[in-house]
Amino acid sequence: MSIVTVQLGQCGNQIGHEVFSALCSDVRGTHGLCSQKENESYQESCKERFFCEEESGVPVARAVLVDMEPKVISQTLSMAARSGHWKYSSHSHFCQKQGSGNNWANGYSVHGPRHKEAIMDLVQKEAERCDRLGGFFTIMSMAGGTGSGLGAFVTQALRDAFPTSFILNHVVWPYGTGEVIVQNYNSVLTLSHLYHSSDALLVHENDVIHKICAQLMNIKQISFRDVNQVIAHQLGSVFQPAHAAGGGSGYSRNPLGDLLEPLVPHPEFRLLGLRNIPQMPESSLPYSTFSWPGLIKHLRQILIANAQMEEGIDWQVRPPHPGSSMPCTTKPLHFNTSIANLVILRGKDVHGVDVGSFQDPSLYTSWLNPQDAFNAWRTPRAFNKYEKSASLVSNSQFLLKPLDSIVGKAWNMFASKAYLHQYTKFGIQEEDFLDCFTTLEQVISSYSNL
Repeated sequence: MSIVTVQLGQCGNQIGHEVFSALCSDVRGTHGLCSQKENESYQESCKERFFCEEESGVPVARAVLVDMEPKVISQTLSMAARSGHWKYSSHSHFCQKQGSGNNWANGYSVHGPRHKEAIMDLVQKEAERCDRLGGFFTIMSMAGGTGSGLGAFVTQALRDAFPTSFILNHVVWPYGTGEVIVQNYNSVLTLSHLYHSSDALLVHENDVIHKICAQLMNIKQISFRDVNQVIAHQLGSVFQPAHAAGGGSGYSRNPLGDLLEPLVPHPEFRLLGLRNIPQMPESSLPYSTFSWPGLIKHLRQILIANAQMEEGIDWQVRPPHPGSSMPCTTKPLHFNTSIANLVILRGKDVHGVDVGSFQDPSLYTSWLNPQDAFNAWRTPRAFNKYEKSASLVSNSQFLLKPLDSIVGKAWNMFASKAYLHQYTKFGIQEEDFLDCFTTLEQVISSYSNL
């Protein structure tokens, strides 16, 4: 089944480009470490998901590019075409000349309704090119105006036009120190609207990825492109084909459905975090060896200690003892409770790996059976030059702290009515803000009580 990617705003278009590049370089890589038959089936499956073939033989990304200013889209289109390995369709982008000025309300209330027909027309055409549509993957940031405001509007329009399709929003969480003075308002408005129309929000925090670039990738002067490449690598490690447990010999048929159905068992809990190990500069790979038990042990501790990467994990954090039905308040400090987890293993000797430690009932909330709450996918096909790699997609308390912080900061600004006039002039009233705060307070409360 195919996924249509919708790239929104500057951030969404730049990350989208890196994602397609990462998928393409992985598929073209000769580092498969698996049988030729397995490799061919992997390549076929990836192409069906993300690309359609043209007569010229160059794969064309199944994507719609949307921005309110032309510069980033024209750069993105030409970078893809120059690679010679894949390209965007010349008919599936929409841009204007005026920008949204980092104002969520401008993107949502002005540009959204004004350009809805043109944008949805492109999406409809892209969906019709798929033999079987698996759903939509949108990429956007929360801090600005186009990605966040227009992104929230387009997601709602997708939900109305495709009521039964899966919609996964990839959202980039702004730097805590701030890129935009009103980013907390924009983030609160974006998250609360997406919570109503999306199936799940897969979140990357800029601060976390920045740390990975500095500490694991040893990059001295970190650019947005470096950050985007790490995000793209992590997304590729989830979206490239893998065998679901009990799924027979073929690769999973509906990548979005197979991902979202087990991970989002309740509509109140839609926030997904992603961790991937190992991560290192390509030049270090030939000198590194990894064992599966070591990778699994680290990934599990990253989960329960809510660590951001494999460096600096707090090994003191332990799950509560089974059988001790403790109230939430006496839970071990910093322990991260999960609703559901998916582990994806790629590479050598993958079928003998024991992931039983992730089925420990003490990792999960009491109202779900651990057998249902945990899934593992595997493929002997290595990913992007890593002989062995493991990814974790987790619906857990990963994002509780950053969410609480962003809502708190936005509320403080709102209480003093700071910058509100910039939103009310585009029709977003104080009641709309209050509705959004209420939605997110409920989300925070639900995750806190796990």
